[in-house]
Amino acid sequence: MAIKLAVALTFCAVVNAAFVAVAPAAVAVEEYDPHPQYKYGYDVQDNLSGDSKGHVEERDGDVVRGEYSLIDSDGFRRVVSYTADPINGFNAVLRREPLVAPVVASAPVLAAPAPLAATAPVAPAFAYSQL
Repeated sequence: MAIKLAVALTFCAVVNAAFVAVAPAAVAVEEYDPHPQYKYGYDVQDNLSGDSKGHVEERDGDVVRGEYSLIDSDGFRRVVSYTADPINGFNAVLRREPLVAPVVASAPVLAAPAPLAATAPVAPAFAYSQL
């Protein structure tokens, strides 16, 4: 039994020594950009499916500005403009725009009504009698 324990401890020591020997000599340092900048955007206009959306965004240091839009199911375009910075945090402004301008029907202009002609009272086509 003691031999089994000695073999197990020896095996653990060899495995630990192998892990220590395989450790990398130097750790790669990740690049750091003190003033990151980028701009990107996309626009989708699919007439077949009716999908219409877009997004633009730009970053200059710690300030991010952008806007995205999409078509809601109720027929309005949702447009969200946003900014983010370390002082004010994330701020967004939402606008909803109708896709089609509303149609306002104007009432027709009528002339003054013509005077009614005098008519004789109309007699019923048949009369009821009491029995």
